[in-house]
Amino acid sequence: MHAATAVHFFGELAVILLACRIVGLIAKRLGQPQVVGEMIAGVLLGPSLLGQLAPGVQDQLFPSGDANTVLYTMAQVGLVLYMFLIGLNFDVDLVRHRAGTAAAVSAAGILVPLALGALVAVPLLGSAEFFGDGTTLLMAMLFMGASIATTAFPMLARIIFEKRLSGTPLGTLALACGATDDAISWCILAVVLALNQGNSTTALLAVGGGLLYGVLVLTAGRRGLRVLGPMAERRNAITPPMLSAVLIALMACAFLTDTIGIHAIFGAFILGVAMPSGVFAKRLTDMLEPLVTTFLLPLFFVFSGLNTQIGLVDSVGLWAVFAGLLVVSIAGKFVACTVAARWKKVPTREAIALGSLMNARGLIELILLNIGLQAGIITPTLFTILVLVAIVTTLMASPIFEIVYGRHRSAENMGHAAGPTDSPVGESGTRR
Repeated sequence: MHAATAVHFFGELAVILLACRIVGLIAKRLGQPQVVGEMIAGVLLGPSLLGQLAPGVQDQLFPSGDANTVLYTMAQVGLVLYMFLIGLNFDVDLVRHRAGTAAAVSAAGILVPLALGALVAVPLLGSAEFFGDGTTLLMAMLFMGASIATTAFPMLARIIFEKRLSGTPLGTLALACGATDDAISWCILAVVLALNQGNSTTALLAVGGGLLYGVLVLTAGRRGLRVLGPMAERRNAITPPMLSAVLIALMACAFLTDTIGIHAIFGAFILGVAMPSGVFAKRLTDMLEPLVTTFLLPLFFVFSGLNTQIGLVDSVGLWAVFAGLLVVSIAGKFVACTVAARWKKVPTREAIALGSLMNARGLIELILLNIGLQAGIITPTLFTILVLVAIVTTLMASPIFEIVYGRHRSAENMGHAAGPTDSPVGESGTRR
């Protein structure tokens, strides 16, 4: 049984990597980042296309059971490693210099979606087609607000790399705002789940535990990890014992944050921020990045896409609901974040570019939606509609960015951005 599962899993991996490569190249030719191609590849391999054209092939290739459990587990490992790399090269100094702007944009990206989510939840709850039987008005309002407020943090990081914004003020500001909004969105989701279970402990553990974790890792944890920096500089390398220690700490932090109700990616990101910069961060990135971005991370995007069933939206009325939620979602993130950035005197082109990046929801929203679906908070119909919203808003990000900012990027930003052969998280020597 185990041998057969392993053989099938290797076949899955080959198909996934080939599909991601092909669709990624097509996406690049159409002006989209490769990561968008990976997201679409997952949808194409799932019930939305392959399941319609060749259901027998789709069932045989991606059956429910042990093989997909292994795929899911590897996808989570890849996501955790990638977000650790993003945190490892996260330039805190740039955030400090623009703390006021980051706070304003993050606040707009949470408060406006919460207000709009509350408004749209009222008519949607009136129909049994969108929310589960036990979903209250407060739960519906909070869930819709969280789904609209979500930014595709891992996808945002990948887009920033592919647009060569790593290490620039705009790229770092977008990551800071995206991380903040997603963390708050997960806290809101924890509250919704607590209300759904009738247990306030779930919400208190997620919010309080997450704050405590962040404070401890970024203070005492950072001081304890400083010893790794001089060790790497003396050897100009990461030794096997050092790598082992880092990976043990990473998996422990991912386990801890996942256990308390905040997704594992935030535990990984915060640990990366706490790590030493300089030679240590550069060598560790060089070791991990190729395997993570070319092999493990695509598994996450594809696995999530396999759960999407676009065929559920099968009437004019449902497409009208989709159009309405799309407009609300764009207003809640793109417009709100752009206006907040302009209010903080960010140049117009940069403000619109920031709004377009924040509006990309990608598969982080899919994770949130899957949790809501499994908990019975939303129905498969609303799940599918919100998935479509996530896909469309993510597809919008790159073209809008290129039109308003990419073609007019200053020579200074180009000089600070990662080159074509650099790591996806940029040069780490100037961090912190």
